[in-house]
Amino acid sequence: MTRSALTPEQHRRVAQAIREAEGRTSGEIICVLARSSDSYFYPAAFAVTIGLLAASLIAAVLLDRIWIILPIWQFVAAQLLSLATALLLLWRWPALRIRLVPRALRYRRAHRNAIEQFLARNIHVTENRTGVLIFLSLAERYAEIVADAGINAHVPQEKWDAVVSNLVARAAEGDLAAGYEEAVRACGDMLSEMFPPATGDENELNDHLVEI
Repeated sequence: MTRSALTPEQHRRVAQAIREAEGRTSGEIICVLARSSDSYFYPAAFAVTIGLLAASLIAAVLLDRIWIILPIWQFVAAQLLSLATALLLLWRWPALRIRLVPRALRYRRAHRNAIEQFLARNIHVTENRTGVLIFLSLAERYAEIVADAGINAHVPQEKWDAVVSNLVARAAEGDLAAGYEEAVRACGDMLSEMFPPATGDENELNDHLVEI
């Protein structure tokens, strides 16, 4: 079983922050923490394969320059053995994979995961379209706030960026709970200005942090 990134007490702290923030607004806040947004095996395997092909070409040129002739089958066997070893290492140690993947691809996968979580948690079906997702993917060091249509029209992007920047900084310090608490409070402050509590307002989404 995968160990939780937050303790039960830290989960309670975040849940309490969500309840307090939602008590000041008709908006809904959901927090999701992902360990990684992709396995990255295939992108890493592709990068390794390209690297080995390039290394093989360089090795072939050097062998030719120093007058060393290898039978084709030996050269190909060495290539296949090297590739098999590299793929085995990628399979055995997943942490190696993400180091071989470009940052742009990591961010695209994390962004896609954020959108999928926004839809999977039914944030887009709240009554007044005032749901907000606070998303963080640890492996990619990527955070994002996804707000529904009813909110995005009123909150400038730079305000979301400031909340995201603080959350990433807190995660880098190893204080995920405090990062989420501060992000929740900041979102609650913004939502309370534009979407104050309404009469008969119901809590439409669960008030807790989801780890995936």
